[in-house]
Amino acid sequence: MSATIKADQDSLRDHNLSLLLSTLLRVGRPLSRADLAKTTGLTKATVSLLTSLLLERGVLVELAPDAASVGRPSRPLGIAPMTMFGVGLQINTDGYGYTLVSLDGHVLSNAWVGRDMNGARPQEVFGHLADLVLPAVRRYTRDGLILAGTALALPGLVEDGRHLLSAPNLGWGSLDLEAFPIVGELGAVGANEANLAAIAQIPGYATPALGDEPVTPDASFLYLSTDVGIGGALIENGRLHTGQHGFSGEFGHVSVEMDGPLCACGRHGCLEMYAGRRALVQAAGIAGRRDSARPINARRLVAAWKAGDPGARKALGIGLRAMESALVSLINITDVPTVVLGGFWTNFDAGFATDIEKQLQRHVLAGGRQKVRVRLAGQGGHPALVGAARLGLHTFVAHPAAVLAQMGV
Repeated sequence: MSATIKADQDSLRDHNLSLLLSTLLRVGRPLSRADLAKTTGLTKATVSLLTSLLLERGVLVELAPDAASVGRPSRPLGIAPMTMFGVGLQINTDGYGYTLVSLDGHVLSNAWVGRDMNGARPQEVFGHLADLVLPAVRRYTRDGLILAGTALALPGLVEDGRHLLSAPNLGWGSLDLEAFPIVGELGAVGANEANLAAIAQIPGYATPALGDEPVTPDASFLYLSTDVGIGGALIENGRLHTGQHGFSGEFGHVSVEMDGPLCACGRHGCLEMYAGRRALVQAAGIAGRRDSARPINARRLVAAWKAGDPGARKALGIGLRAMESALVSLINITDVPTVVLGGFWTNFDAGFATDIEKQLQRHVLAGGRQKVRVRLAGQGGHPALVGAARLGLHTFVAHPAAVLAQMGV
């Protein structure tokens, strides 16, 4: 057999293994071999062969047959617990932390250190993060679990997963991530935090779908998250769209007023100057610029808004108009009428999202044909951590053959 033919066969096998795993994860429940063949389009013989390999390696588990089925009961297959895990790391404006997530979707370990990161030194922060996460990683690898991959969420532009070009709200720039030992030890890949938070909203992305996510596994949506500034991401058919250089999604720097206030990026009237958390708490009189990045001020702003405080109402009203203006433009440009709001906006209820939805519906150009949907993000207070761990797991799900070859029977 020629090397080319063998390479093609290995590539096809890797693809089919990935297809089986992805299907189980996206469906979010155990499936029989017959159901897997029907759903994936693979032959029953291929499914039988590949699932046997995944069972031998402990990636899948065979469950009790369905007693309600007609005829010979089938034995459904599910994702096995405690086989492998992904590591999510995050350094953000309000602190740093980690999470370890297993392939079957369970959080094995996590921790978050909340602190004001203004003036924090990169070497110090990366060192503390290493002290926090490495004992947990070593514990689970000693127990026999396989580390599938690690991703690091950062609030800025990241190039090639290895260089942080700029993180204005941290005051960091031009960092070689591989200069920090933890990055090399865990094989961490750096990524923009909004991109990873958007990945966390996709059902079945490297962990089983739960059924309560705001979108479907193959959805297209705009993700917009408000932290100190504003981040964003574009998901197309369940896949992150990163652009030619990996920098897409900087929705916070869409200008909504050409003569508006000067942004840290050097332009005037950027969206985050009206709807970023720092801008909102300053405009509402909750805090001055020095203290405006503190997360507690966001909670105070929400409480003031709910209590009918005029300053809070005015600031949020201006911020919402700016956000709606930017979102209308983004929907018109991308033809993606579904929006998921994260970060600060998850402090509000579904009725809040419905009000925004109505405003967008009135103003998008194709409003007569498009149905605009606005949903609030899930995954708790640090969705980028979840997305980072899932991206780490996706290293295995996308290309399982190499890892399986290293696993004992």
